[in-house]
Amino acid sequence: MQALARNTRVALLFAVTLTLPAAPIVAQEAPRVRYQEIPEGAYSVVAQVRAKPGKEDALRAATLPLIELVRGDPKNLVYFLQEDRAKPGHFIFYEVFASQADFDAHNAMPYVKDWFAKLPELADGGVEVMRMAVLGKPKK
Repeated sequence: MQALARNTRVALLFAVTLTLPAAPIVAQEAPRVRYQEIPEGAYSVVAQVRAKPGKEDALRAATLPLIELVRGDPKNLVYFLQEDRAKPGHFIFYEVFASQADFDAHNAMPYVKDWFAKLPELADGGVEVMRMAVLGKPKK
């Protein structure tokens, strides 16, 4: 008898959930790197910054908004912000722009300047930067 009552409750709950309006599921396409649009010799930057001890969360909070801001820059071709799994607060940036002029214009943006202004309080040392050239011709 108990099994019958339990099965009836389960069936009733299932029937009720079928009558509820379903929330729409909207698939959002993630931005994709368009490798064919990256010219040979594009200006690439690999940079790193480390948080001061105890400032890991604050540096992360200050840095995370850069993802949307930089990717929203029409001159930015690729942007990844990464954090070392073994050393929280150690961030690596990977950025690609078509030219150094585009990168310099990016660095002149107010949000970039604001981020750099926060570093003396949050970062252990400055930002270490490697300026690179992308190799390989894009295939059309």
